[in-house]
Amino acid sequence: MATTLPSTSASRSDIPTGMDLLNRQGLNKGTAFTEEERIKLGLLGLLPPQVETLDEQVVRSYEAFQKKDNDLERHIYLRALQDTNEVLFYRLLVDHIEEMTPLVYTPTVATAIEQFSHIYRRPRGLFIPYPLRDSIPQLLRNRPNKDVDVIVVTDGERILGIGDQGAGGLGISIGKLSLYTTIGGVRPERTLPIVLDVGTNNKERLNDPEYLGWRHERITGQEYFDFVDQFVQAVKQEFPETCLQWEDFATPHARPILQRYRDQLLTFNDDIQVTAVVVLGAILGAVNVTGKSLSEQQIVMLGAGGTGIGVADGLRAAMISEGLSDEEARSRFWIVDKDGLLHSGRNDLSAEQRVYTQPESNIAGWPRSSNGQIGLADVIGKLNATILIGFSTVGGAFSEPIVREMARKVERPIILPLSNPTSKSEATAEDLIRWTDGRALVASGSPFAPVTHNGRTITIAQCNNVHVFPAMGLALVASRARRVTDAMMQAAARALAANSPALKDPSASLLSPLKDSRRVARDIAFAVGIEAQKQGLAPKTTEDELRQRVLKAQWTPTYPKFSE
Repeated sequence: MATTLPSTSASRSDIPTGMDLLNRQGLNKGTAFTEEERIKLGLLGLLPPQVETLDEQVVRSYEAFQKKDNDLERHIYLRALQDTNEVLFYRLLVDHIEEMTPLVYTPTVATAIEQFSHIYRRPRGLFIPYPLRDSIPQLLRNRPNKDVDVIVVTDGERILGIGDQGAGGLGISIGKLSLYTTIGGVRPERTLPIVLDVGTNNKERLNDPEYLGWRHERITGQEYFDFVDQFVQAVKQEFPETCLQWEDFATPHARPILQRYRDQLLTFNDDIQVTAVVVLGAILGAVNVTGKSLSEQQIVMLGAGGTGIGVADGLRAAMISEGLSDEEARSRFWIVDKDGLLHSGRNDLSAEQRVYTQPESNIAGWPRSSNGQIGLADVIGKLNATILIGFSTVGGAFSEPIVREMARKVERPIILPLSNPTSKSEATAEDLIRWTDGRALVASGSPFAPVTHNGRTITIAQCNNVHVFPAMGLALVASRARRVTDAMMQAAARALAANSPALKDPSASLLSPLKDSRRVARDIAFAVGIEAQKQGLAPKTTEDELRQRVLKAQWTPTYPKFSE
């Protein structure tokens, strides 16, 4: 005898039914829909009869993930899962965060962005092409979800270590926001990835018949800045309380855009500001291990681009907060670029670089090359440098003689080769530990395996921005801050440093492991929220109330119930 099924009209009016529900990645539970939900929501016959728990789905999804042949295929699998069942996707990431973060973010996302047009499957986020510049408000209103807490926007010009990728740059915004949710707990439906498609100068992309972006050379000059301004004004109108994070903009654009808009809306630049926070957090952790203060350090930096200068700015601000004058803090920096040490006699420097020039009187009699340059080896030879940082992208630039000379004069040298990828790292972690007889405190830009030395296993921290930007998203959502300030960034760095495992074990990492990232994100968010309140940029609460708001704001991937 046939069974008579109840009418599906019992479902809530605001929830889709049948295939419409299964096609909504934010609501779809797949095989985890209960029998009661299947009846009410018109799902009987559309799903296998077995009802699974989320835990069981994670096991099955992980098995499928492991069967993929390479990292790009694993990335594609995860993106497909994200597009069909967001809760399951994020639960899988949370459960396997150390294994999967490099697949949805760096380094695998770089390969996925290069192949963006070839692996494109379903819409996610917004494309805002230059030819539609007069319709930006309408494009923003076409967003998938009305309420947005965090936007990550790129113009695709300086993507990771692979440069100009045009419209494919949307992949970095998607990857970034997946970690805002995985770690920071920003609700996935309240995030919005955007690419400003102003063309590309990448000939490989322009000549690719499958390239999906605007097939045009990049717009430059005032036209470019006018387009960005049209975008910002539309964002201010549509999203007056939403955080706008700038991602992978080229140096000539990144700082001017940040400086122009940072006081107009809730915004920050990941490459300029967050990189500086992560490096400062690692250095503060290392300095605490040495028993010294940051204000006592002599910092040598190889590389004077936008990211390097941004890091120097963050370190200088922290020194000033410890009591140094601006002049005293600037005197602690010795920055070397491809043309040698930045000093007052050079006339080829930008305004940002000139802040860190050493007076010629300080370097009188120093050895120079035939064309008058003072190189890194010369600086290390003349100075008792305590911190050495690399943003040069010159593989092996921290040579054995340079490192041994530094270690000869400093008991615990702090060395950070921060260039990516590994082939461009200024030194390997293993060499740095060996050349300093295990005394160096090391953090890197590229991932390095733990180093064994004299019976000790030394864990190498990777200065990845993932340690901070998701926490900033959580902080801004929980505190309802109206702006992002340097003091709030400093608070994030100090909270990150306070969680350094090296404070308890000198052989441990200078930065907390990814498995602890959700907990550390709450600590950072709380510290940032407190600072925002101190500055009058967020509603005043008690500390207990703010902690509860942070906890409540950090979304956890669990299925909703539709049967109540």
